[in-house]
Formats: sequence, structure tokens, C-alpha cells
Amino acid sequence: MSSVRQSPDPRKLSDDEIELFNAFYVMRRGFDRTLDAQLQRDHGISISELEVLMALVRAPGRRLRVRELVDVTGWEKSRVSHQVTRMAARGFVERQECAEDRRASYIHLTGDGRRVVVRALPEHTATIRRVLFDALTDAQQAEFLQISRRMIAANEAENPGADDCAGTDVEESHPEPAAEEVRSAAAS
Repeated sequence: MSSVRQSPDPRKLSDDEIELFNAFYVMRRGFDRTLDAQLQRDHGISISELEVLMALVRAPGRRLRVRELVDVTGWEKSRVSHQVTRMAARGFVERQECAEDRRASYIHLTGDGRRVVVRALPEHTATIRRVLFDALTDAQQAEFLQISRRMIAANEAENPGADDCAGTDVEESHPEPAAEEVRSAAAS
């Protein structure tokens, strides 16, 4: 009698798979909520605002066209437009005409926007350290990085060109800047 191993039905999850998926989902959502709550509580900004601000801090001339901001964030154009409108009302960004293309406009980081980034990043970084890095050993961090890269590749294979961090590497996808970017933002 030959035993043939049957592959699981891809439309169903085992109990262990359900437990893993639920733990991953709760962890991911909790991490996002923790970062957002810290930024809201300590600086009155959202994680989405920080993402836009950091994209502008990193951009040449601290400005991007809306379509470039769409590419950097992986958001829909309407979401970017609404987010920019709210941030302009708060004085964090301003729209500027684009001389090369009159149909387009630049989103430019203001002095207030730079100051918010400089004030928010130390505590934001400390929260990331407490929740992510302090919770894992060095070996777990290395393993988690490998798992994350495999999942990013699987996401890209499943839905090419439609990931949340379009065109970014793992190192570039979080709104955390290098130290020189913070110093540069503070100096301007």
C-alpha cells in the first residue's frame, strides 16, 4: 500500500495556520497602531503624515510631484491628494507650481514640516526600538528580517507592482531616516 501525501486545499487553513495568521495580523496591526498612537499623543501627527514628511525630507529640494509621492507611498492618488490638503492646512507642506509641466504641481516641505520631523523622530525611534528590537534577540531579528524579505517577495509575486512600498527596498520602506537626514532637516 503506497501512501501519497496530499497537499492541503489552498482554500482552507489548518488550525495552526489560522493561529499563525491571527497572531501575525494582530502583531502587524498592533505595531501600526502603537506607532500611530505615539505620534498622535506626543506630536499631534499621524503615521501617514510622518510618511509623507519623510518622503519630502529625502527628496531633492525637499519636494516631490504628486505622482512621485504616489509612487513613494504606494497610496492611491486620491488618498495622497486628501492627505496633502490636510497637511497644507496644518502648514506642514505647500503646493508649488511646476514650471516643467503646468498640469502638475510640487508638494514642498515647509519649515514647520521639517520642525515636526526633527521633534518627532527621537521618540518615534525609541518606540520602534522598544516594541520591535527590544522584544527580539539578535538572532530573532536576523530571522525576522529573512522572513520579512520572503514575504515581501511573495507579495510582489502575487500582485506585481501593487505593493504598499512601491519601488523601495526593505531598508527604505519605513519612514525612519538616517541620522544625517535628521541633521539636514534640522539645519534647514
